[in-house]
Amino acid sequence: MSQAYIVAAVRTAGGRRNGRLSGWHPADLSAQVLNELVSRVDVDPARIDDVIMGCVSQIGEQSNNIARNAIMSSMLPESVPGTSLDRQCGSSQQALHFAAQAVMSGSQDVVIAAGVESMTRVPMFLPSTLPNEHGYGLYVGPAIEERYPGIRFSQFSGAEQMAQKYGLSREDLDGFALRSHQQAARAVEAGAFRNEILPLLVRATGEGNVDHLHQVDEGIRFDATLDSISSVKLLHEGGVITAANASQVCDGASGVMVVNERGLKALGVEPLARIHHMSVLGHDPVIMLEAPIPATQRALEKSGMRIDDIDLYEVNEAFASVPLAWLKALGADASRLNVHGGAIALGHPLGSSGTKLMTTLINALGVHGKRYGLQTMCEGGGMANVTIIERL
Repeated sequence: MSQAYIVAAVRTAGGRRNGRLSGWHPADLSAQVLNELVSRVDVDPARIDDVIMGCVSQIGEQSNNIARNAIMSSMLPESVPGTSLDRQCGSSQQALHFAAQAVMSGSQDVVIAAGVESMTRVPMFLPSTLPNEHGYGLYVGPAIEERYPGIRFSQFSGAEQMAQKYGLSREDLDGFALRSHQQAARAVEAGAFRNEILPLLVRATGEGNVDHLHQVDEGIRFDATLDSISSVKLLHEGGVITAANASQVCDGASGVMVVNERGLKALGVEPLARIHHMSVLGHDPVIMLEAPIPATQRALEKSGMRIDDIDLYEVNEAFASVPLAWLKALGADASRLNVHGGAIALGHPLGSSGTKLMTTLINALGVHGKRYGLQTMCEGGGMANVTIIERL
């Protein structure tokens, strides 16, 4: 079986809700990422065998197969097909896995895995906001109600359960949130994101707005303090989760180009990284956010590696309780985690976050001269993808 290699990786800087990327239609936004990937590799765009794009809220402007609509908005020819997928927050990480599996099988040689989410233009939960007759979201059918009677599948509740189960206090979570902003701010100041971010023109949306380049993640609070984070009110009385120690609503797009050996030869490029391992695991849908822990444990076992063999980790900061619990359960080195900040500072554009984190992980391995990286994230419904890469 062939190997799978990543030859290009790029992301937009995150845009806050109603912020710098809100003027971009999501198909146009993701088309810019497709164009940049093709330009970076200097490949004939007709050589792309497929585009697999993650997107969670596939409704409104993100409906009708956003991947194909992005292709039709890009420089790619009509001959390039595209398909969209939803594995919740892991959607574009799963897109990467499907792309890697395609090139490893030899059925395709050059595949783009990408993701997009405009959380300004297509708000989160929009497809399931209407309740059924029992007060559940429309996606909950009678059989699920029977299997999980009285359960409300809530990521906010899951985040609180994670904190309680792993003994994490409000102070622990707020301290981690501050670290996220500080790490991201340092990365910006050191130019660590320069190679991974595609600068985009801000499309003016209001009177008096002026077009300018967006190339710094909009959610980073360069002046964040523990006092300011700790002053944010709790989401639930008696809990520990606040808007300040959870991921930010975000607009963004990202993507990677994946090839096999035949693709490498055809393109005449050097790979950035090799896919060393990829897997996905289902887990308890009630606590929901714990899946990255057993998924990582199984991935390490299947790959024959130990956590200490991994140089850098990207664990999505959906809520601070998730990476903190992951660190505790895995006995992992906190200094290797999200070294350039995470979603608390940089934003979590749902369907884009998988290839966004992969882009940051590949770049961070290069910046710090490291070899192995691991990426995982919690996903709605109690799932988690794990990807281990080797920088080349």
